[in-house]
Amino acid sequence: MQELKLTTFGPVEDNVRAQIERCSSQALAAVLCADNHLGYSMPIGGAVAYPNHVSPSGVGYDIGCGNKAVLTDLTVAEAFPEGLVSVRRVMNRICDQIGFGVGRPNPAPIDHPVLEEISKAEFVPQRKMIQLASAQLGTVGSGNHYVDIFGDEQDRVWVGVHFGSRGFGHRTASGFLSLAQGGQFGDKVHDGEMNAPPTLFETSSQIGQDYIEAMQLAGRYAYAGRDLVVQKVLEILDAKSVDEIHNHHNFAWKESHFGTQSWVVRKGCTPAFPGQRGFVGGTMGDVSVILEGVESELSAASLYSTVHGAGRVMSRRAAAGKSVFIKGRKVSKGGGLVDWATVRKSLWESGIVVKGGGADEAPECYKRLPDVLAAHAGTIRILHTLRPLGVAMANADEYDPYKD
Repeated sequence: MQELKLTTFGPVEDNVRAQIERCSSQALAAVLCADNHLGYSMPIGGAVAYPNHVSPSGVGYDIGCGNKAVLTDLTVAEAFPEGLVSVRRVMNRICDQIGFGVGRPNPAPIDHPVLEEISKAEFVPQRKMIQLASAQLGTVGSGNHYVDIFGDEQDRVWVGVHFGSRGFGHRTASGFLSLAQGGQFGDKVHDGEMNAPPTLFETSSQIGQDYIEAMQLAGRYAYAGRDLVVQKVLEILDAKSVDEIHNHHNFAWKESHFGTQSWVVRKGCTPAFPGQRGFVGGTMGDVSVILEGVESELSAASLYSTVHGAGRVMSRRAAAGKSVFIKGRKVSKGGGLVDWATVRKSLWESGIVVKGGGADEAPECYKRLPDVLAAHAGTIRILHTLRPLGVAMANADEYDPYKD
């Protein structure tokens, strides 16, 4: 293996750099985007190109987590003639008609061709997850997953969503990590510490081929879920889709870089090839963007990758304080650095309706997206800037093992 090509954007803490280097012993190249921070085994905001391996710990538990944005045929004035009152009414309907939080099934049964795929999955253990997959298809989960309504620079309304493959993807990832530890698919996984060495499968091996097949099916399931949630929001708005942007940011793709075919594992990292568009969300109180990749030497060095969000600067525990779980529900004991009631009031006064969420998702827990994007100058072009009007997330007391 030739010397590793490591490209970084923005500030990088020593422990994050050490983590990406630990993941790269079998890699051709690696990247840390400007939203980088520690993740389990591999940093969030990282990309690693493996010529002969794929990494289930790199892709992570939320296989196919990603963003979708849709431009509607409505203006802000048409969609929300009564201003914040109209926005709140729409956000209430979104929360009533779409499932947020752990294990919550879709309020109405949903059918989709991806469920037929799962029932006949080539990797047979996935077939046993059909009931879970069916119940959670079109639900959002918790953590930093959301359904947002935006207005752009022309006062057009956009819908944006962020979530992944829910329990189906989580159990798929857990199963392969268990196999890597010598257990059975379905056994409890020993996560180990944050800086656990990466789990690598040779792509020529049976388990490597099985993982790629299973990962890709989980990715199709994640895409289907985001499609269905966006369609429901369009129905609530009585709007039509004019344009769509849709990307994974927890996935592995077979690509050619530096003249070598590699499996590029991106974790919290958006593909941004020249002309490829992406939706990147900011915080609930800051702008989001539609961007596209551009060609440059730095773009090639970055494995044509960019940020997936703003990137955390405050841990969930530091923000919200200590919590305990009572009958499966998270109850805060306080002591956090963020006063959530004050944050909600400030957001309302700024013209943003927030449903759900909590102190650990407050704007101050994250970097500012414009600063993060500035670090990637020369590799991306901003096409649209979106201001938040309404934010829907799971309530803060929702425990969700399937979040990323």
